[in-house]
Amino acid sequence: MKLGVIGGKLGHSCSPAIHEKLFKILHEQTQHQYGLLEMDRNDIPNELQRLNAEHYTGMNVTIPYKLDVMPFLTDISREARIIGAVNTIHITDKGCFGYNTDYSGFGRSLDHAGIAVSGKNCVVLGTGGAARAIMQYLADHGAASMTVVSRCPHRKPDFDTFSHHVDAELINYAELSRRKRADVLINCTPVGMFPDVDSSPITEELTARYPAVVDLIYNPKDTKILQYAKKHGAVTLNGMYMLVAQAIGSEEIWMGRHIESSVIEQIAKEMEHYYD
Repeated sequence: MKLGVIGGKLGHSCSPAIHEKLFKILHEQTQHQYGLLEMDRNDIPNELQRLNAEHYTGMNVTIPYKLDVMPFLTDISREARIIGAVNTIHITDKGCFGYNTDYSGFGRSLDHAGIAVSGKNCVVLGTGGAARAIMQYLADHGAASMTVVSRCPHRKPDFDTFSHHVDAELINYAELSRRKRADVLINCTPVGMFPDVDSSPITEELTARYPAVVDLIYNPKDTKILQYAKKHGAVTLNGMYMLVAQAIGSEEIWMGRHIESSVIEQIAKEMEHYYD
């Protein structure tokens, strides 16, 4: 199979390494290839036609194109349509089909870390495509409440509609500082990502209120917010396991087969020091 990841600037992407490790574990290195597919967002429709013509089987989609690709797909899966973001494309003889494996990847990562969300009060930082997948997962898996924090709440009407759909409250950071502690904090913003490693979306004082803290960032593996959380005894989880899990979820779609969680665990462990 010819596979790849679609995005703008992809020089630091670790996606090829993840997929190549999977091919090695499955003893299928010679059967598949996975590359970087950089493109301008204005060229997306033409590029999808080109990839189809070049017999690509599938592509992952990274920021900021998870919403941009949607109008040019033949059909979109239920979860991707509800979330409003596509991170996986499968090309068949019937067209290009969109999926969202961030949803399942997030769930697999929570299971791995032993973080429960059912009956818990959850706080989500950020309003991007990844945040939507997390919010939908929390809604589907019985979160007692969901608060979403944005620098500019209600700036995006479509996000307001989505927040209402999952029964989430949308507030700003000043309001968050006045709130009491909750059970699970999930950072879906890029604040703290390399090279801005000394930044955190919230202060140490606020971070200390949460007994479980998840950061979708995976470079660095210990972001400032996770350092704060560990200092105060929280259960923590970075984004590497989710990144691997969503990649494996894509491969399951392309290959038409289930891949065991032990494979995800093995690859995630190998990827821990990828950026060191």
